[in-house]
Amino acid sequence: MPDLLIELFSEEIPARMQARARTDLQKRVTDGLVEAGLTYAAAKAFSTPRRLTLHVEGLSARSPDLTEERKGPRVDAPEKALEGFLRATGLTKDQLEARDDKKGQVWFAVIDRPGRPAAQIVAEVLEATIRNFPWPKSMRWGAGTLRWVRPLQSILCLLSDEAGCEVVPLDVDGIVAGDATRGHRFMAPDRFSVSSFEDYEAKLKRAHVMIDHEERAAQIWHEATNAAFAQGLEVVEDAGLLAEVAGLVEWPVVLMGPIGEDFLDLPPEVLQTSMKEHQKFFSVRDPKTGKIVRFVTVANRETADNGATILAGNEKVLSARLSDARFFWANDLRVARAGMEDWLDTLSHVTFQRELGSQALRIDRIANLTREIAPMVGADAEMAAQAARVAKADLASEMVYEFPELQGVMGRYYAEAAGLPQAVSEACEMHYKPLGPADALPEHPVSIAVSLADKLDTLAGFWAIDEKPTGSKDPFALRRAALGIIRTVLERKLRVGLEALINRHLLVHVIALNLDTAQERETYFLQEMVDEVARHGVFGAAFHALVDRFRADDTPVPIEEGTWLARLRHQLPEMSGDLLAFFHDRLKVHLKAEGLRHDVIDACLAMPGADDLTLLVKRAEALGAVLNTEDGENLVQGFRRANNILIQAEEADGVEYRFGADPKFAKDPTETALFAALDAADKAIGPALEAEDFSGAMAALAALRAPIDAFFEAVQVNTDNDIVRRNRLNLLHAIRETCLQVADLTRIEG
Repeated sequence: MPDLLIELFSEEIPARMQARARTDLQKRVTDGLVEAGLTYAAAKAFSTPRRLTLHVEGLSARSPDLTEERKGPRVDAPEKALEGFLRATGLTKDQLEARDDKKGQVWFAVIDRPGRPAAQIVAEVLEATIRNFPWPKSMRWGAGTLRWVRPLQSILCLLSDEAGCEVVPLDVDGIVAGDATRGHRFMAPDRFSVSSFEDYEAKLKRAHVMIDHEERAAQIWHEATNAAFAQGLEVVEDAGLLAEVAGLVEWPVVLMGPIGEDFLDLPPEVLQTSMKEHQKFFSVRDPKTGKIVRFVTVANRETADNGATILAGNEKVLSARLSDARFFWANDLRVARAGMEDWLDTLSHVTFQRELGSQALRIDRIANLTREIAPMVGADAEMAAQAARVAKADLASEMVYEFPELQGVMGRYYAEAAGLPQAVSEACEMHYKPLGPADALPEHPVSIAVSLADKLDTLAGFWAIDEKPTGSKDPFALRRAALGIIRTVLERKLRVGLEALINRHLLVHVIALNLDTAQERETYFLQEMVDEVARHGVFGAAFHALVDRFRADDTPVPIEEGTWLARLRHQLPEMSGDLLAFFHDRLKVHLKAEGLRHDVIDACLAMPGADDLTLLVKRAEALGAVLNTEDGENLVQGFRRANNILIQAEEADGVEYRFGADPKFAKDPTETALFAALDAADKAIGPALEAEDFSGAMAALAALRAPIDAFFEAVQVNTDNDIVRRNRLNLLHAIRETCLQVADLTRIEG
């Protein structure tokens, strides 16, 4: 069975596109080969800045012969139906077979498809792959119509086995496939022929090309860390930068150089970001001081002076870049030490989102919400509000304007320079966290309060303007914001009532969105509405009364139908429920990864207090633990049986069996035992739930398994005695109500 070698040689491919290109090349070619009837043992794609390569091992030499039977129209069908069938099969009428079928005789076509040699199939698949390759950006060159990421110069396509190799015949817009490639652009530019993948890889390495991107990355890291270790230093890890640099070179040569003394006092993050973004340099740190003191660059060639000229040029360019950073740093420190007021004023002219206003308005909202959240997380309300007011000031700084990825980090430095408390400085950096499912969480209560307020303001704001995630699209990272709140609340074991915070902040946003059109008498009691929701956490009767009637000079004035205030009572509760459901959906995704079943979560979401995520998860974990036992599993079956019998009886009789279950009407010892077990369970479950001892409540519930099983085995519920039947149905209602105290077991699957 031959091996297939493909190389698509071009001008330089951007490093950021290479990983996706490797995946696309391998998938499109191998999928095409399999669809055409070929099989293969293994495949792997490689890339350098100038080439995409695919090696397919153990490819079958030809596709198999196939016979296909296709059923057509009835023999007596109209002539046009037969003509269409003949066109689809490529046969003539005399080649069809008439066979008996359920509805009479039917035409059948027997189509023989002979196998084809692998070379023919490879040529078709590779041409289709090249012409339809999904580059994020592509270009045309010359007078041709072919598009590629950069001008495609040559195609190598070989099938090789023990007997030798053959070039696959292929011509794509005048580029004819062959068996030749080129080495390094500068050190070995001549063309040479290859006969197999092993020959290709070995000759390329002699021509100063390391074909395997993983090998290049490993060599860069090995040489960089060894050079740093020799001087008592360490290279700052950066997997993304390592992958990018490995995609920029075909023959990596690692060089290490110094950073000028004038720049060593810059924050390490500034040095690291500037070198990474502008020069693609690795940062080298002194582990004793934590300062960045040297850099590592990767050249694409060996030189007679061992890289001295390259290093000198890089040092010169780096010095110019860092001079800019030092200028920004000095200017920003002056503003920070003056209290950052200039930045805060600037943010009043910076738009956060067109409908949601400026960054300054957003900061005011976050500060007010932070003051509400602070007591819930154990933070000082005034300090938390102060942190919220300065947390985004660095967005107006020169350094963050140049390097947006440093927002938050620079905020911490500037808050420290302004002499603010450590908790405030920490909040400037940590309130953005977590930025992903594995990112660190804020730790200090002040940071937690600002982080929760920041994310909740974002979610409530975009919900208020109906800009919610749809499908896979989430341009404002709202799913990430919700997951950040969920992780922070759960991992810090916070007791936060989300519904009250959502309701209050949605109201704040809706009021802000309508202030321009509101009449003076309508705005008179807007803050009273906000305070009412903040006190009670729900859009209750007092809130609706405020919506229905506002006062001007203590005179009741009705709100006209159709105005935004009249719509508040309908829109806000629906908006609030939708946002809370969004949190619950994100929670289910998060807990599923933790091993909790979605139906267990649904059963607990139906219970009171579902907006307290810590309480909800505690309940779900306890329920999940019980359901993993034999008692728990059988209890659910008993509950389901009781519930189904009760529902059927109530539908048939047209009454509800809710009251009157009495032990004196028990006719069987199992009934008496069940009454006693339910009474004991009620006495245990109530106090356990009150104390939030869900494990205890679940244990009391699981203890009902045996008496319920015994009851159903011993008695017939729908007996001929009406009194006994009614009593037993009422007893089933007691089973249902006792179980539903703990969780909605109707939502448990299975």
